[in-house]
Amino acid sequence: NYDREEEAGTPVHIVNWLNQMLEGEHPKCESTDWKSICNYLRDGVALCKLINKLLKQEGRNPVQFQKKVMSPFVAMTNIENFNKGCLEFGLAKEFEFQSGDLWEVRKGPFLNVINCLHSLGFVANSKKVMPCYQGEVTKFLDRD
Repeated sequence: NYDREEEAGTPVHIVNWLNQMLEGEHPKCESTDWKSICNYLRDGVALCKLINKLLKQEGRNPVQFQKKVMSPFVAMTNIENFNKGCLEFGLAKEFEFQSGDLWEVRKGPFLNVINCLHSLGFVANSKKVMPCYQGEVTKFLDRD
């Protein structure tokens, strides 16, 4: 569950990586508690900027996204486009999350978002993306 990932430091590693990857392109995520991370990612803009940066390093086309999110529909479309970009980057389909997992701001479903970003970090590491994701493989990384 989320608390086990938090004990393992996974959310902190994810925030550090996001802030390093998006430096100068997106405001920093200022806190590592789950609600702050969730609200930071909720409109899908930071996620799309992240996946576009990863895709660009491979010479792939960026995903489309809207920077001004005025409705849940736009946010959910951004999140869906992020997921498509993740698959294109090489993330296994089982690590995708539903847009509601992020949009609804509920701790249980938010674990799926954390698992996705944690796994994406390892895919990026396998491709020698810098800055390197510092998360650790945990025996807890499951989808319960």
